Amino acid sequence: MKKNKIILTILAIIGLTVSCNEDSLELTNPNELSPDTFLQNQTQVQSAVNAVYSNLQTRGLYSRHMFFMMDNMAHENGGNPQLEADKRQYLDFSFDASHGAIGAYWESCYRGINKANFVVENSDKINAILPSVMSDDLKQKAIGEAKFLRALFYFLIVTRYGDAPLITTLPPDDGVGLPKNTSSEIYAQIIKDLQEAIPVLLAKGDEENGRATKGAAQALLGKVYLFLKQYDEALVQFNALSGYELEDNYFDNFMEETEHGVESIFEIEYDDDFGTSAQWNSDRSGQGPNEATFRGQEYGFNDWFNVFPSDDLLNEYEPNDIRFEQTFYINGDTFGPGGSLVVDHFPSNGGGNAGWSKYCNYYKDANEDQTSGINFKYLRYADVLLMMAECESMRTGGSQDVAIGYINQVRERAGLDDLATGMSKDQVFDALVHERKVELAGEQSRFNDIIRWGIATTELAGTNFQAGKHELLPIPQGEIDSNINISSADQNSGY
Repeated sequence: MKKNKIILTILAIIGLTVSCNEDSLELTNPNELSPDTFLQNQTQVQSAVNAVYSNLQTRGLYSRHMFFMMDNMAHENGGNPQLEADKRQYLDFSFDASHGAIGAYWESCYRGINKANFVVENSDKINAILPSVMSDDLKQKAIGEAKFLRALFYFLIVTRYGDAPLITTLPPDDGVGLPKNTSSEIYAQIIKDLQEAIPVLLAKGDEENGRATKGAAQALLGKVYLFLKQYDEALVQFNALSGYELEDNYFDNFMEETEHGVESIFEIEYDDDFGTSAQWNSDRSGQGPNEATFRGQEYGFNDWFNVFPSDDLLNEYEPNDIRFEQTFYINGDTFGPGGSLVVDHFPSNGGGNAGWSKYCNYYKDANEDQTSGINFKYLRYADVLLMMAECESMRTGGSQDVAIGYINQVRERAGLDDLATGMSKDQVFDALVHERKVELAGEQSRFNDIIRWGIATTELAGTNFQAGKHELLPIPQGEIDSNINISSADQNSGY
Protein backbone atom coordinates (compact mmCIF):
# COMPACT_ATOMS: atom_id res chain seq x y z
CA MET A 1 0.00 0.00 0.00
CA LYS A 2 1.19 3.49 -0.75
CA LYS A 3 2.18 5.43 2.34
CA ASN A 4 1.03 8.90 3.37
CA LYS A 5 -1.26 9.22 0.39
CA ILE A 6 -4.45 11.22 0.38
CA ILE A 7 -7.55 9.02 0.49
CA LEU A 8 -9.97 10.70 -1.86
CA THR A 9 -13.09 8.71 -2.49
CA ILE A 10 -13.36 6.92 0.86
CA LEU A 11 -13.54 10.21 2.72
CA ALA A 12 -15.39 12.08 -0.03
CA ILE A 13 -18.75 12.46 1.67
CA ILE A 14 -19.99 15.54 -0.16
CA GLY A 15 -21.80 14.63 -3.39
CA LEU A 16 -22.68 17.71 -5.36
CA THR A 17 -24.99 17.72 -8.33
CA VAL A 18 -23.68 18.36 -11.77
CA SER A 19 -23.67 20.91 -14.49
CA CYS A 20 -24.81 24.47 -14.73
CA ASN A 21 -28.51 23.93 -14.26
CA GLU A 22 -28.85 21.76 -11.17
CA ASP A 23 -31.06 23.13 -8.44
CA SER A 24 -29.76 21.73 -5.19
CA LEU A 25 -26.83 20.65 -3.10
CA GLU A 26 -27.04 17.02 -2.10
CA LEU A 27 -25.12 15.54 0.80
CA THR A 28 -24.31 11.84 0.76
CA ASN A 29 -23.59 11.22 4.40
CA PRO A 30 -24.26 8.11 6.49
CA ASN A 31 -24.74 10.30 9.60
CA GLU A 32 -27.49 12.30 7.85
CA LEU A 33 -25.71 15.62 8.13
CA SER A 34 -27.30 18.56 6.36
CA PRO A 35 -25.66 21.66 4.86
CA ASP A 36 -26.68 23.51 8.03
CA THR A 37 -24.95 21.09 10.39
CA PHE A 38 -21.93 20.26 8.20
CA LEU A 39 -18.48 21.90 8.30
CA GLN A 40 -18.29 21.97 12.08
CA ASN A 41 -14.81 20.49 12.52
CA GLN A 42 -11.58 19.65 10.74
CA THR A 43 -12.66 16.16 9.67
CA GLN A 44 -15.79 17.48 7.97
CA VAL A 45 -13.94 20.31 6.25
CA GLN A 46 -11.29 17.94 4.96
CA SER A 47 -13.94 15.51 3.74
CA ALA A 48 -15.55 18.30 1.73
CA VAL A 49 -12.18 19.14 0.17
CA ASN A 50 -11.43 15.48 -0.53
CA ALA A 51 -14.69 15.26 -2.47
CA VAL A 52 -13.37 17.88 -4.91
CA TYR A 53 -10.26 15.82 -5.64
CA SER A 54 -12.37 12.74 -6.31
CA ASN A 55 -13.83 14.23 -9.49
CA LEU A 56 -10.44 13.97 -11.16
CA GLN A 57 -10.84 10.19 -10.82
CA THR A 58 -14.02 9.80 -12.84
CA ARG A 59 -14.16 7.77 -16.04
CA GLY A 60 -15.00 11.03 -17.78
CA LEU A 61 -11.55 12.27 -16.81
CA TYR A 62 -8.40 10.39 -15.83
CA SER A 63 -9.79 6.95 -15.03
CA ARG A 64 -10.60 6.27 -18.67
CA HIS A 65 -11.86 8.71 -21.29
CA MET A 66 -9.43 11.59 -20.74
CA PHE A 67 -6.32 9.73 -21.93
CA PHE A 68 -8.08 8.33 -25.00
CA MET A 69 -9.41 11.77 -25.91
CA MET A 70 -6.13 13.64 -25.65
CA ASP A 71 -3.71 10.97 -26.89
CA ASN A 72 -5.90 9.95 -29.83
CA MET A 73 -6.64 13.49 -31.00
CA ALA A 74 -2.91 14.19 -30.91
CA HIS A 75 -2.35 11.02 -32.97
CA GLU A 76 0.13 9.72 -30.49
CA ASN A 77 -1.97 6.57 -30.82
CA GLY A 78 -3.22 4.39 -33.60
CA GLY A 79 -6.21 2.12 -33.06
CA ASN A 80 -6.38 -1.65 -33.15
CA PRO A 81 -9.56 -3.17 -34.67
CA GLN A 82 -11.18 -3.74 -31.27
CA LEU A 83 -10.98 -0.05 -30.29
CA GLU A 84 -14.49 1.10 -29.41
CA ALA A 85 -16.22 3.49 -31.78
CA ASP A 86 -16.48 6.42 -29.37
CA LYS A 87 -12.71 6.33 -28.86
CA ARG A 88 -11.95 5.83 -32.55
CA GLN A 89 -13.91 9.00 -33.25
CA TYR A 90 -11.12 10.98 -31.58
CA LEU A 91 -8.69 9.63 -34.17
CA ASP A 92 -10.76 10.68 -37.18
CA PHE A 93 -12.42 13.73 -35.55
CA SER A 94 -15.90 12.38 -36.28
CA PHE A 95 -17.34 13.08 -32.81
CA ASP A 96 -20.28 15.45 -32.30
CA ALA A 97 -22.25 16.99 -29.44
CA SER A 98 -23.96 13.67 -28.64
CA HIS A 99 -20.65 11.96 -27.82
CA GLY A 100 -21.11 10.43 -24.38
CA ALA A 101 -17.55 10.75 -23.13
CA ILE A 102 -17.33 14.39 -24.19
CA GLY A 103 -20.41 14.97 -22.06
CA ALA A 104 -18.84 13.03 -19.19
CA TYR A 105 -15.69 15.19 -19.37
CA TRP A 106 -17.79 18.39 -19.17
CA GLU A 107 -19.98 17.06 -16.37
CA SER A 108 -17.07 15.66 -14.36
CA CYS A 109 -15.42 19.08 -14.39
CA TYR A 110 -18.55 20.96 -13.43
CA ARG A 111 -19.36 18.55 -10.63
CA GLY A 112 -15.83 19.14 -9.34
CA ILE A 113 -16.33 22.89 -9.69
CA ASN A 114 -19.60 22.71 -7.76
CA LYS A 115 -17.91 20.77 -4.97
CA ALA A 116 -15.14 23.35 -4.84
CA ASN A 117 -17.75 26.11 -4.78
CA PHE A 118 -19.37 24.45 -1.76
CA VAL A 119 -16.11 24.78 0.17
CA VAL A 120 -15.32 28.33 -0.97
CA GLU A 121 -18.91 29.53 -0.53
CA ASN A 122 -18.79 28.32 3.05
CA SER A 123 -15.51 30.08 3.86
CA ASP A 124 -17.17 32.14 6.60
CA LYS A 125 -18.57 29.02 8.19
CA ILE A 126 -15.18 27.29 8.04
CA ASN A 127 -13.42 30.35 9.47
CA ALA A 128 -15.93 30.41 12.34
CA ILE A 129 -14.70 27.02 13.59
CA LEU A 130 -12.90 27.56 16.88
CA PRO A 131 -9.09 27.55 16.59
CA SER A 132 -9.04 24.84 19.25
CA VAL A 133 -11.00 22.62 16.85
CA MET A 134 -9.21 23.59 13.61
CA SER A 135 -6.27 25.95 13.30
CA ASP A 136 -6.58 29.09 11.20
CA ASP A 137 -3.74 27.91 8.95
CA LEU A 138 -5.53 24.63 8.21
CA LYS A 139 -8.78 26.47 7.48
CA GLN A 140 -7.07 28.71 4.94
CA LYS A 141 -5.21 25.75 3.44
CA ALA A 142 -8.46 23.83 2.92
CA ILE A 143 -10.04 26.80 1.16
CA GLY A 144 -6.84 27.20 -0.89
CA GLU A 145 -7.00 23.55 -1.99
CA ALA A 146 -10.57 24.08 -3.19
CA LYS A 147 -9.53 27.17 -5.15
CA PHE A 148 -6.59 25.32 -6.73
CA LEU A 149 -8.88 22.49 -7.80
CA ARG A 150 -11.54 24.88 -9.10
CA ALA A 151 -8.84 26.54 -11.18
CA LEU A 152 -7.66 23.16 -12.49
CA PHE A 153 -11.17 22.06 -13.48
CA TYR A 154 -11.77 25.37 -15.23
CA PHE A 155 -8.46 25.03 -17.06
CA LEU A 156 -9.61 21.61 -18.28
CA ILE A 157 -12.87 23.23 -19.41
CA VAL A 158 -11.51 26.35 -21.11
CA THR A 159 -8.76 24.56 -23.04
CA ARG A 160 -11.22 22.05 -24.49
CA TYR A 161 -14.46 24.02 -24.84
CA GLY A 162 -13.43 27.69 -24.91
CA ASP A 163 -16.32 29.89 -23.78
CA ALA A 164 -18.35 28.16 -21.06
CA PRO A 165 -20.44 28.97 -17.98
CA LEU A 166 -18.37 30.48 -15.17
CA ILE A 167 -19.89 29.41 -11.87
CA THR A 168 -18.28 30.47 -8.59
CA THR A 169 -21.30 30.11 -6.29
CA LEU A 170 -23.65 27.27 -5.48
CA PRO A 171 -26.36 26.50 -8.06
CA PRO A 172 -29.46 28.70 -7.81
CA ASP A 173 -32.52 27.26 -6.11
CA ASP A 174 -34.65 27.74 -9.22
CA GLY A 175 -32.44 25.38 -11.22
CA VAL A 176 -32.03 27.84 -14.08
CA GLY A 177 -28.80 27.24 -15.93
CA LEU A 178 -26.24 29.93 -16.61
CA PRO A 179 -25.10 31.31 -19.98
CA LYS A 180 -21.62 31.03 -21.38
CA ASN A 181 -18.87 33.36 -20.26
CA THR A 182 -15.93 34.27 -22.45
CA SER A 183 -12.74 32.30 -22.20
CA SER A 184 -11.05 35.51 -21.06
CA GLU A 185 -13.38 35.71 -18.08
CA ILE A 186 -12.70 32.08 -17.23
CA TYR A 187 -8.94 32.59 -17.43
CA ALA A 188 -9.24 35.64 -15.17
CA GLN A 189 -11.01 33.51 -12.55
CA ILE A 190 -8.41 30.76 -12.85
CA ILE A 191 -5.64 33.29 -12.24
CA LYS A 192 -7.49 34.82 -9.29
CA ASP A 193 -8.06 31.43 -7.66
CA LEU A 194 -4.42 30.40 -8.05
CA GLN A 195 -3.10 33.73 -6.81
CA GLU A 196 -5.24 33.36 -3.69
CA ALA A 197 -4.27 29.71 -3.20
CA ILE A 198 -0.49 30.16 -3.42
CA PRO A 199 0.03 32.04 -0.11
CA VAL A 200 -1.99 29.55 1.98
CA LEU A 201 -0.89 26.21 0.53
CA LEU A 202 2.00 24.26 2.00
CA ALA A 203 5.31 23.42 0.40
CA LYS A 204 5.60 19.91 -0.99
CA GLY A 205 7.80 18.67 1.85
CA ASP A 206 5.27 19.83 4.44
CA GLU A 207 2.13 18.45 2.79
CA GLU A 208 0.49 15.05 2.59
CA ASN A 209 1.14 13.30 -0.72
CA GLY A 210 -1.61 13.97 -3.22
CA ARG A 211 -2.76 17.35 -1.97
CA ALA A 212 -2.32 20.62 -3.79
CA THR A 213 0.84 22.42 -2.73
CA LYS A 214 2.24 25.91 -3.16
CA GLY A 215 4.49 24.57 -5.92
CA ALA A 216 1.56 22.96 -7.73
CA ALA A 217 -0.36 26.26 -7.72
CA GLN A 218 2.71 28.19 -8.88
CA ALA A 219 3.38 25.73 -11.70
CA LEU A 220 -0.24 25.69 -12.83
CA LEU A 221 -0.39 29.48 -12.75
CA GLY A 222 2.77 29.60 -14.84
CA LYS A 223 1.24 27.18 -17.31
CA VAL A 224 -1.91 29.30 -17.54
CA TYR A 225 0.15 32.43 -18.23
CA LEU A 226 2.09 30.51 -20.89
CA PHE A 227 -1.15 29.51 -22.63
CA LEU A 228 -2.11 33.20 -22.58
CA LYS A 229 1.31 34.11 -24.04
CA GLN A 230 2.11 36.17 -20.95
CA TYR A 231 5.66 34.86 -20.88
CA ASP A 232 7.23 37.17 -18.30
CA GLU A 233 4.43 36.50 -15.83
CA ALA A 234 4.81 32.77 -16.42
CA LEU A 235 8.54 32.89 -15.71
CA VAL A 236 7.92 34.68 -12.41
CA GLN A 237 5.86 31.68 -11.27
CA PHE A 238 8.23 29.04 -12.63
CA ASN A 239 11.26 30.73 -11.09
CA ALA A 240 9.50 30.77 -7.71
CA LEU A 241 9.40 26.97 -7.62
CA SER A 242 11.71 25.45 -5.05
CA GLY A 243 12.71 21.90 -4.18
CA TYR A 244 12.07 20.22 -7.54
CA GLU A 245 14.53 18.56 -9.88
CA LEU A 246 14.64 15.87 -12.55
CA GLU A 247 14.56 12.24 -11.53
CA ASP A 248 17.83 10.48 -12.32
CA ASN A 249 15.79 7.72 -13.95
CA TYR A 250 13.10 8.91 -16.39
CA PHE A 251 10.91 5.83 -15.80
CA ASP A 252 10.65 6.57 -12.08
CA ASN A 253 7.98 9.08 -13.08
CA PHE A 254 5.67 6.31 -14.25
CA MET A 255 5.92 3.53 -11.65
CA GLU A 256 3.65 3.05 -8.67
CA GLU A 257 6.50 2.55 -6.22
CA THR A 258 8.25 5.84 -7.04
CA GLU A 259 5.34 8.25 -7.05
CA HIS A 260 5.67 11.75 -5.57
CA GLY A 261 9.40 11.87 -6.28
CA VAL A 262 11.56 14.96 -6.69
CA GLU A 263 10.22 15.65 -10.19
CA SER A 264 6.55 15.39 -9.28
CA ILE A 265 4.60 18.64 -8.82
CA PHE A 266 0.99 17.43 -8.98
CA GLU A 267 -0.42 13.96 -9.56
CA ILE A 268 -3.87 12.50 -10.16
CA GLU A 269 -4.10 9.96 -7.36
CA TYR A 270 -4.86 6.26 -7.61
CA ASP A 271 -4.42 3.38 -5.17
CA ASP A 272 -6.46 0.24 -5.74
CA ASP A 273 -5.89 -0.81 -2.12
CA PHE A 274 -8.41 1.87 -1.16
CA GLY A 275 -11.29 0.43 -3.20
CA THR A 276 -12.57 0.19 -6.77
CA SER A 277 -16.21 -0.86 -6.37
CA ALA A 278 -17.49 2.33 -8.06
CA GLN A 279 -15.03 2.15 -10.94
CA TRP A 280 -17.61 1.35 -13.63
CA ASN A 281 -20.27 3.56 -12.06
CA SER A 282 -18.23 6.72 -11.54
CA ASP A 283 -18.61 8.16 -15.03
CA ARG A 284 -18.86 11.74 -13.80
CA SER A 285 -20.06 11.96 -10.18
CA GLY A 286 -16.84 11.14 -8.35
CA GLN A 287 -18.84 9.29 -5.69
CA GLY A 288 -17.81 5.94 -4.27
CA PRO A 289 -14.49 4.06 -4.27
CA ASN A 290 -12.87 4.70 -7.65
CA GLU A 291 -9.20 4.40 -6.78
CA ALA A 292 -7.99 2.83 -10.01
CA THR A 293 -7.51 3.71 -13.65
CA PHE A 294 -8.11 1.59 -16.76
CA ARG A 295 -5.02 3.04 -18.46
CA GLY A 296 -2.82 -0.06 -18.18
CA GLN A 297 -5.49 -2.49 -19.34
CA GLU A 298 -6.65 -0.30 -22.21
CA TYR A 299 -3.16 0.44 -23.60
CA GLY A 300 -1.37 -2.73 -22.49
CA PHE A 301 0.04 -4.71 -25.45
CA ASN A 302 -0.44 -8.03 -23.59
CA ASP A 303 -4.02 -7.25 -22.55
CA TRP A 304 -6.87 -5.24 -24.15
CA PHE A 305 -4.34 -3.45 -26.41
CA ASN A 306 -6.93 -1.10 -27.85
CA VAL A 307 -4.33 1.41 -29.04
CA PHE A 308 -0.66 1.44 -29.94
CA PRO A 309 1.94 4.21 -30.28
CA SER A 310 1.73 5.76 -33.72
CA ASP A 311 4.63 5.48 -36.15
CA ASP A 312 4.71 9.26 -36.30
CA LEU A 313 5.48 9.33 -32.58
CA LEU A 314 7.97 6.45 -32.71
CA ASN A 315 9.87 8.09 -35.55
CA GLU A 316 10.27 11.33 -33.62
CA TYR A 317 12.88 9.87 -31.26
CA GLU A 318 16.57 10.44 -31.93
CA PRO A 319 18.97 7.49 -31.91
CA ASN A 320 20.15 6.64 -28.39
CA ASP A 321 17.33 8.55 -26.69
CA ILE A 322 16.80 6.40 -23.59
CA ARG A 323 13.24 7.65 -23.33
CA PHE A 324 12.29 5.45 -26.28
CA GLU A 325 12.98 2.19 -24.43
CA GLN A 326 11.37 3.58 -21.26
CA THR A 327 8.21 4.71 -23.06
CA PHE A 328 7.61 1.80 -25.48
CA TYR A 329 8.04 -1.95 -25.87
CA ILE A 330 9.27 -3.45 -29.13
CA ASN A 331 9.95 -7.05 -30.12
CA GLY A 332 12.80 -8.58 -28.13
CA ASP A 333 12.25 -6.43 -25.04
CA THR A 334 11.71 -8.22 -21.76
CA PHE A 335 8.86 -7.62 -19.33
CA GLY A 336 6.99 -9.20 -16.45
CA PRO A 337 8.30 -10.50 -13.12
CA GLY A 338 12.08 -10.26 -13.16
CA GLY A 339 12.05 -9.52 -16.89
CA SER A 340 11.28 -13.19 -17.53
CA LEU A 341 9.05 -12.67 -20.59
CA VAL A 342 9.97 -11.56 -24.11
CA VAL A 343 7.87 -9.27 -26.31
CA ASP A 344 6.89 -10.77 -29.70
CA HIS A 345 3.64 -8.92 -30.49
CA PHE A 346 4.57 -6.57 -33.33
CA PRO A 347 3.44 -5.59 -35.82
CA SER A 348 0.03 -5.79 -34.17
CA ASN A 349 -3.12 -6.70 -36.06
CA GLY A 350 -3.84 -2.98 -36.38
CA GLY A 351 -0.43 -2.24 -37.80
CA GLY A 352 1.26 -1.04 -34.65
CA ASN A 353 5.00 -1.58 -34.37
CA ALA A 354 5.32 -1.03 -30.63
CA GLY A 355 3.35 -0.97 -27.38
CA TRP A 356 3.22 1.46 -24.49
CA SER A 357 5.49 0.98 -21.49
CA LYS A 358 4.79 4.32 -19.78
CA TYR A 359 2.03 4.03 -17.16
CA CYS A 360 1.89 0.25 -17.62
CA ASN A 361 2.56 -2.36 -14.94
CA TYR A 362 4.60 -4.68 -17.19
CA TYR A 363 7.79 -3.67 -15.40
CA LYS A 364 6.60 -6.01 -12.63
CA ASP A 365 3.57 -7.96 -13.93
CA ALA A 366 2.94 -10.27 -16.87
CA ASN A 367 -0.56 -8.87 -17.36
CA GLU A 368 -2.54 -5.77 -16.62
CA ASP A 369 -5.96 -5.67 -15.02
CA GLN A 370 -8.67 -3.05 -14.81
CA THR A 371 -7.41 -1.62 -11.53
CA SER A 372 -4.09 0.06 -12.11
CA GLY A 373 -2.94 2.19 -9.17
CA ILE A 374 -0.31 4.17 -11.08
CA ASN A 375 -0.83 7.91 -10.65
CA PHE A 376 -0.96 10.31 -13.58
CA LYS A 377 1.62 13.08 -13.51
CA TYR A 378 -0.31 16.24 -14.31
CA LEU A 379 2.67 18.53 -13.67
CA ARG A 380 6.30 17.49 -13.39
CA TYR A 381 9.54 19.41 -13.42
CA ALA A 382 10.64 18.38 -16.93
CA ASP A 383 7.44 19.95 -18.26
CA VAL A 384 8.24 23.12 -16.30
CA LEU A 385 11.78 23.28 -17.72
CA LEU A 386 10.41 23.06 -21.25
CA MET A 387 7.77 25.67 -20.50
CA MET A 388 10.50 27.92 -19.10
CA ALA A 389 12.47 27.43 -22.32
CA GLU A 390 9.43 28.43 -24.35
CA CYS A 391 8.78 31.52 -22.23
CA GLU A 392 12.41 32.64 -22.41
CA SER A 393 12.55 32.11 -26.16
CA MET A 394 9.25 33.87 -26.85
CA ARG A 395 9.36 36.79 -24.46
CA THR A 396 10.45 40.24 -25.56
CA GLY A 397 14.20 40.48 -24.99
CA GLY A 398 14.49 36.78 -24.22
CA SER A 399 17.72 34.84 -24.62
CA GLN A 400 17.70 31.89 -27.01
CA ASP A 401 20.82 30.52 -25.33
CA VAL A 402 19.12 30.55 -21.92
CA ALA A 403 16.16 28.75 -23.48
CA ILE A 404 18.52 26.16 -24.96
CA GLY A 405 20.00 25.64 -21.51
CA TYR A 406 16.59 24.63 -20.11
CA ILE A 407 16.02 22.22 -23.00
CA ASN A 408 19.46 20.70 -22.53
CA GLN A 409 18.71 19.81 -18.91
CA VAL A 410 15.91 17.59 -20.19
CA ARG A 411 18.03 16.17 -23.02
CA GLU A 412 20.92 15.32 -20.73
CA ARG A 413 18.68 13.11 -18.61
CA ALA A 414 17.65 11.38 -21.85
CA GLY A 415 21.30 10.60 -22.68
CA LEU A 416 21.43 13.00 -25.63
CA ASP A 417 23.99 15.58 -26.68
CA ASP A 418 23.33 19.19 -25.79
CA LEU A 419 21.89 21.48 -28.42
CA ALA A 420 24.40 24.05 -29.57
CA THR A 421 24.07 27.66 -28.51
CA GLY A 422 23.55 30.35 -31.12
CA MET A 423 20.33 28.92 -32.53
CA SER A 424 17.70 31.24 -33.98
CA LYS A 425 14.29 31.71 -32.38
CA ASP A 426 12.69 29.52 -35.07
CA GLN A 427 15.25 26.80 -34.47
CA VAL A 428 14.61 26.90 -30.73
CA PHE A 429 10.88 26.61 -31.37
CA ASP A 430 11.41 23.55 -33.57
CA ALA A 431 13.57 22.03 -30.83
CA LEU A 432 10.82 22.69 -28.28
CA VAL A 433 8.16 21.08 -30.45
CA HIS A 434 10.34 18.00 -30.77
CA GLU A 435 11.38 17.84 -27.14
CA ARG A 436 7.88 18.20 -25.72
CA LYS A 437 6.64 15.52 -28.11
CA VAL A 438 9.12 12.90 -26.94
CA GLU A 439 9.45 13.91 -23.27
CA LEU A 440 5.70 14.11 -22.61
CA ALA A 441 4.47 11.35 -24.94
CA GLY A 442 1.28 9.74 -23.67
CA GLU A 443 0.80 12.38 -20.98
CA GLN A 444 -2.16 14.21 -22.55
CA SER A 445 -0.05 17.26 -23.37
CA ARG A 446 0.60 17.31 -27.10
CA PHE A 447 -2.87 18.12 -28.45
CA ASN A 448 -3.14 21.28 -26.36
CA ASP A 449 0.42 22.16 -27.39
CA ILE A 450 -0.16 21.96 -31.12
CA ILE A 451 -3.45 23.84 -30.79
CA ARG A 452 -1.95 26.74 -28.85
CA TRP A 453 1.06 26.86 -31.19
CA GLY A 454 -1.23 27.02 -34.22
CA ILE A 455 0.40 24.07 -35.97
CA ALA A 456 -2.36 21.47 -35.65
CA THR A 457 -3.35 21.67 -39.33
CA THR A 458 0.17 20.68 -40.34
CA GLU A 459 0.81 18.17 -37.58
CA LEU A 460 -2.56 16.45 -38.08
CA ALA A 461 -2.68 16.58 -41.87
CA GLY A 462 -4.64 13.66 -43.28
CA THR A 463 -6.56 12.97 -40.06
CA ASN A 464 -9.82 14.85 -40.84
CA PHE A 465 -8.82 17.61 -38.41
CA GLN A 466 -10.59 20.82 -39.51
CA ALA A 467 -9.10 24.18 -38.61
CA GLY A 468 -11.68 26.46 -37.04
CA LYS A 469 -13.63 23.51 -35.63
CA HIS A 470 -11.61 20.81 -33.94
CA GLU A 471 -9.48 23.10 -31.81
CA LEU A 472 -12.40 22.81 -29.39
CA LEU A 473 -14.83 20.07 -28.42
CA PRO A 474 -18.57 20.56 -28.93
CA ILE A 475 -20.63 21.70 -25.98
CA PRO A 476 -22.47 18.53 -24.94
CA GLN A 477 -25.98 18.23 -26.33
CA GLY A 478 -27.25 17.39 -22.86
CA GLU A 479 -26.18 20.80 -21.63
CA ILE A 480 -27.88 22.54 -24.55
CA ASP A 481 -31.07 20.54 -24.00
CA SER A 482 -31.27 21.19 -20.24
CA ASN A 483 -29.88 24.72 -19.88
CA ILE A 484 -32.33 27.39 -21.06
CA ASN A 485 -29.50 29.91 -21.23
CA ILE A 486 -27.45 27.88 -23.72
CA SER A 487 -28.94 27.12 -27.12
CA SER A 488 -27.77 25.57 -30.36
CA ALA A 489 -26.71 29.05 -31.43
CA ASP A 490 -24.13 28.95 -28.62
CA GLN A 491 -22.57 25.72 -29.91
CA ASN A 492 -18.89 25.85 -30.81
CA SER A 493 -18.12 26.55 -34.44
CA GLY A 494 -18.63 23.72 -36.90
CA TYR A 495 -20.71 21.43 -34.70
